Amino acid sequence: MNKQLTLKIQLNDEATLTDFCWGKNELLKQQLEQTLNNQGERLLYLWGTEGSGKSHLLQACCQAISNQQSAIYLPLRSIKEYGHEIIDGIDEQTLICIDDIDAIAANKDWEEAIFHLFNRVRDNEQTTLIITNNLPPANANIFLPDLKSRLCSSLVFQINELNDYDKINTIKLHAHKRGFDLPNSVGQFLLHRCARNMHDLHALLNRLDEASLIAQRKITIPFVKNILGI
Repeated sequence: MNKQLTLKIQLNDEATLTDFCWGKNELLKQQLEQTLNNQGERLLYLWGTEGSGKSHLLQACCQAISNQQSAIYLPLRSIKEYGHEIIDGIDEQTLICIDDIDAIAANKDWEEAIFHLFNRVRDNEQTTLIITNNLPPANANIFLPDLKSRLCSSLVFQINELNDYDKINTIKLHAHKRGFDLPNSVGQFLLHRCARNMHDLHALLNRLDEASLIAQRKITIPFVKNILGI
Protein backbone atom coordinates (compact mmCIF):
# COMPACT_ATOMS: atom_id res chain seq x y z
CA MET A 1 0.00 0.00 0.00
CA ASN A 2 1.29 3.45 -0.87
CA LYS A 3 -0.34 5.00 2.18
CA GLN A 4 -0.95 3.12 5.40
CA LEU A 5 -2.42 3.57 8.82
CA THR A 6 0.04 4.10 11.65
CA LEU A 7 -0.98 0.58 12.58
CA LYS A 8 0.79 -1.60 10.00
CA ILE A 9 -1.50 -3.99 8.19
CA GLN A 10 0.27 -6.59 6.11
CA LEU A 11 -1.36 -7.96 2.99
CA ASN A 12 -1.11 -11.64 2.12
CA ASP A 13 1.21 -11.77 -0.89
CA GLU A 14 -0.55 -14.92 -2.10
CA ALA A 15 -3.91 -13.13 -2.34
CA THR A 16 -4.24 -12.13 -5.98
CA LEU A 17 -7.17 -11.86 -8.37
CA THR A 18 -5.49 -14.33 -10.71
CA ASP A 19 -5.25 -17.01 -8.02
CA PHE A 20 -8.84 -16.63 -6.86
CA CYS A 21 -11.02 -19.53 -8.04
CA TRP A 22 -14.04 -17.67 -9.40
CA GLY A 23 -16.31 -20.65 -10.02
CA LYS A 24 -19.84 -19.28 -10.36
CA ASN A 25 -18.69 -15.73 -9.55
CA GLU A 26 -17.85 -14.65 -13.09
CA LEU A 27 -20.18 -11.63 -12.94
CA LEU A 28 -18.44 -10.45 -9.76
CA LYS A 29 -15.07 -10.86 -11.46
CA GLN A 30 -16.19 -8.67 -14.36
CA GLN A 31 -17.53 -6.00 -12.00
CA LEU A 32 -14.36 -5.87 -9.90
CA GLU A 33 -12.20 -5.57 -13.01
CA GLN A 34 -14.33 -2.66 -14.22
CA THR A 35 -14.28 -0.99 -10.81
CA LEU A 36 -10.50 -1.28 -10.46
CA ASN A 37 -10.17 0.26 -13.92
CA ASN A 38 -12.37 3.20 -12.85
CA GLN A 39 -15.17 2.06 -15.14
CA GLY A 40 -17.57 0.43 -12.69
CA GLU A 41 -19.51 1.12 -9.51
CA ARG A 42 -17.54 2.74 -6.69
CA LEU A 43 -19.60 1.46 -3.75
CA LEU A 44 -19.73 -2.32 -3.46
CA TYR A 45 -20.94 -4.70 -0.77
CA LEU A 46 -19.79 -8.34 -1.00
CA TRP A 47 -21.22 -11.02 1.24
CA GLY A 48 -20.75 -14.75 1.61
CA THR A 49 -20.27 -17.53 4.12
CA GLU A 50 -17.20 -17.78 6.34
CA GLY A 51 -14.27 -18.93 4.23
CA SER A 52 -15.83 -17.99 0.90
CA GLY A 53 -12.88 -15.78 -0.01
CA LYS A 54 -13.97 -12.28 1.05
CA SER A 55 -10.66 -11.36 2.70
CA HIS A 56 -8.72 -12.82 -0.22
CA LEU A 57 -10.67 -10.68 -2.69
CA LEU A 58 -10.23 -7.46 -0.71
CA GLN A 59 -6.49 -7.93 -0.32
CA ALA A 60 -6.19 -8.94 -3.97
CA CYS A 61 -7.99 -5.76 -5.05
CA CYS A 62 -5.59 -3.67 -2.98
CA GLN A 63 -2.57 -5.41 -4.49
CA ALA A 64 -3.98 -5.11 -8.01
CA ILE A 65 -3.78 -1.30 -7.96
CA SER A 66 -1.08 -0.64 -5.36
CA ASN A 67 1.67 0.02 -7.92
CA GLN A 68 -0.26 2.88 -9.50
CA GLN A 69 -2.72 4.10 -6.86
CA SER A 70 -3.19 4.15 -3.10
CA ALA A 71 -5.19 1.42 -1.41
CA ILE A 72 -5.90 0.31 2.14
CA TYR A 73 -7.24 -2.92 3.64
CA LEU A 74 -9.10 -2.68 6.97
CA PRO A 75 -9.81 -6.00 8.74
CA LEU A 76 -12.27 -4.70 11.34
CA ARG A 77 -12.01 -7.73 13.61
CA SER A 78 -8.32 -6.97 14.07
CA ILE A 79 -8.36 -3.17 14.26
CA LYS A 80 -11.61 -2.27 16.04
CA GLU A 81 -9.92 -2.26 19.44
CA TYR A 82 -7.73 0.67 18.35
CA GLY A 83 -10.74 2.94 18.04
CA HIS A 84 -12.58 4.50 15.13
CA GLU A 85 -10.15 7.44 15.00
CA ILE A 86 -7.65 5.32 13.06
CA ILE A 87 -9.78 5.64 9.92
CA ASP A 88 -9.78 9.45 9.99
CA GLY A 89 -8.63 10.79 6.63
CA ILE A 90 -8.54 7.49 4.78
CA ASP A 91 -11.06 8.76 2.22
CA GLU A 92 -7.99 10.22 0.46
CA GLN A 93 -7.17 6.67 -0.65
CA THR A 94 -8.09 5.53 -4.15
CA LEU A 95 -9.42 2.21 -2.81
CA ILE A 96 -10.73 1.42 0.67
CA CYS A 97 -11.52 -2.21 1.51
CA ILE A 98 -13.40 -2.80 4.77
CA ASP A 99 -13.53 -6.45 5.82
CA ASP A 100 -16.34 -7.87 7.99
CA ILE A 101 -18.42 -4.84 8.91
CA ASP A 102 -20.48 -6.81 11.43
CA ALA A 103 -17.37 -6.85 13.63
CA ILE A 104 -18.23 -3.31 14.77
CA ALA A 105 -21.99 -3.90 15.03
CA ALA A 106 -23.64 -2.11 17.97
CA ASN A 107 -20.55 0.05 18.51
CA LYS A 108 -22.09 3.50 18.13
CA ASP A 109 -18.84 5.36 17.49
CA TRP A 110 -17.60 2.89 14.90
CA GLU A 111 -20.93 2.74 13.08
CA GLU A 112 -21.11 6.52 12.88
CA ALA A 113 -17.50 6.76 11.70
CA ILE A 114 -18.13 4.33 8.84
CA PHE A 115 -21.41 6.08 7.99
CA HIS A 116 -19.58 9.40 7.59
CA LEU A 117 -16.77 7.71 5.66
CA PHE A 118 -19.34 6.21 3.30
CA ASN A 119 -20.84 9.65 2.69
CA ARG A 120 -17.48 11.25 2.00
CA VAL A 121 -16.54 8.50 -0.46
CA ARG A 122 -19.90 8.76 -2.20
CA ASP A 123 -19.50 12.49 -2.62
CA ASN A 124 -15.85 12.77 -3.70
CA GLU A 125 -16.17 10.62 -6.88
CA GLN A 126 -12.47 9.69 -6.66
CA THR A 127 -12.53 6.82 -4.17
CA THR A 128 -13.85 3.27 -4.35
CA LEU A 129 -15.22 1.60 -1.22
CA ILE A 130 -15.69 -2.17 -0.98
CA ILE A 131 -17.27 -3.63 2.18
CA THR A 132 -17.66 -7.31 3.06
CA ASN A 133 -19.79 -9.26 5.49
CA ASN A 134 -21.15 -12.75 6.10
CA LEU A 135 -24.70 -11.48 5.66
CA PRO A 136 -26.51 -9.41 3.01
CA PRO A 137 -26.85 -5.71 3.94
CA ALA A 138 -30.53 -5.95 4.88
CA ASN A 139 -29.66 -8.66 7.43
CA ALA A 140 -26.44 -7.11 8.73
CA ASN A 141 -26.32 -6.63 12.49
CA ILE A 142 -25.89 -2.87 12.09
CA PHE A 143 -27.87 -0.75 14.56
CA LEU A 144 -27.53 2.66 12.92
CA PRO A 145 -30.43 2.86 10.41
CA ASP A 146 -28.67 5.41 8.21
CA LEU A 147 -25.59 3.19 7.88
CA LYS A 148 -27.69 0.14 7.04
CA SER A 149 -29.50 2.22 4.42
CA ARG A 150 -26.16 3.22 2.87
CA LEU A 151 -25.03 -0.39 2.76
CA CYS A 152 -28.26 -1.44 1.05
CA SER A 153 -27.77 1.30 -1.55
CA SER A 154 -24.40 -0.19 -2.62
CA LEU A 155 -24.02 -2.60 -5.50
CA VAL A 156 -24.49 -5.93 -3.69
CA PHE A 157 -22.91 -9.23 -4.72
CA GLN A 158 -23.13 -12.62 -3.05
CA ILE A 159 -19.91 -14.64 -3.27
CA ASN A 160 -21.11 -18.09 -4.26
CA GLU A 161 -19.33 -20.95 -2.53
CA LEU A 162 -17.17 -23.22 -4.66
CA ASN A 163 -18.25 -26.77 -5.37
CA ASP A 164 -16.05 -29.63 -4.14
CA TYR A 165 -14.32 -30.03 -7.49
CA ASP A 166 -13.24 -26.38 -7.56
CA LYS A 167 -12.16 -26.48 -3.91
CA ILE A 168 -9.86 -29.43 -4.53
CA ASN A 169 -8.40 -27.83 -7.66
CA THR A 170 -7.81 -24.59 -5.74
CA ILE A 171 -5.86 -26.23 -2.91
CA LYS A 172 -3.92 -28.28 -5.48
CA LEU A 173 -2.92 -25.02 -7.16
CA HIS A 174 -1.95 -23.59 -3.76
CA ALA A 175 0.17 -26.69 -3.12
CA HIS A 176 1.85 -26.35 -6.52
CA LYS A 177 2.79 -22.74 -5.72
CA ARG A 178 4.41 -24.00 -2.51
CA GLY A 179 6.47 -26.48 -4.52
CA PHE A 180 4.72 -29.83 -4.11
CA ASP A 181 1.98 -31.86 -5.73
CA LEU A 182 -1.15 -32.70 -3.77
CA PRO A 183 -2.80 -36.00 -4.80
CA ASN A 184 -6.54 -35.87 -5.50
CA SER A 185 -7.11 -38.46 -2.80
CA VAL A 186 -5.51 -36.21 -0.15
CA GLY A 187 -7.53 -33.22 -1.33
CA GLN A 188 -10.73 -35.22 -1.06
CA PHE A 189 -9.73 -36.48 2.38
CA LEU A 190 -9.07 -32.96 3.67
CA LEU A 191 -12.36 -31.72 2.27
CA HIS A 192 -14.52 -34.52 3.69
CA ARG A 193 -12.77 -35.16 6.99
CA CYS A 194 -11.20 -31.86 8.03
CA ALA A 195 -12.62 -28.62 6.64
CA ARG A 196 -15.15 -27.31 4.13
CA ASN A 197 -14.19 -23.65 3.77
CA MET A 198 -11.21 -22.42 1.78
CA HIS A 199 -9.64 -20.43 4.60
CA ASP A 200 -9.33 -23.51 6.82
CA LEU A 201 -8.25 -25.71 3.90
CA HIS A 202 -5.41 -23.33 3.04
CA ALA A 203 -4.34 -23.22 6.70
CA LEU A 204 -4.33 -27.03 6.87
CA LEU A 205 -2.29 -27.26 3.70
CA ASN A 206 0.31 -24.82 5.03
CA ARG A 207 0.55 -26.82 8.25
CA LEU A 208 0.98 -30.10 6.36
CA ASP A 209 3.59 -28.57 4.06
CA GLU A 210 5.69 -27.43 7.03
CA ALA A 211 5.35 -30.83 8.72
CA SER A 212 6.34 -32.68 5.55
CA LEU A 213 9.45 -30.53 5.16
CA ILE A 214 10.51 -31.28 8.74
CA ALA A 215 9.78 -35.01 8.42
CA GLN A 216 11.10 -35.20 4.83
CA ARG A 217 7.98 -37.16 3.84
CA LYS A 218 5.41 -36.81 1.09
CA ILE A 219 1.90 -35.70 1.98
CA THR A 220 -0.18 -38.85 1.92
CA ILE A 221 -3.40 -39.77 3.69
CA PRO A 222 -1.55 -41.76 6.43
CA PHE A 223 0.79 -38.79 6.92
CA VAL A 224 -2.19 -36.40 7.16
CA LYS A 225 -3.88 -38.66 9.72
CA ASN A 226 -0.71 -38.78 11.80
CA ILE A 227 -0.07 -35.02 11.75
CA LEU A 228 -3.69 -34.05 12.41
CA GLY A 229 -4.34 -36.85 14.92
CA ILE A 230 -7.25 -38.29 13.03
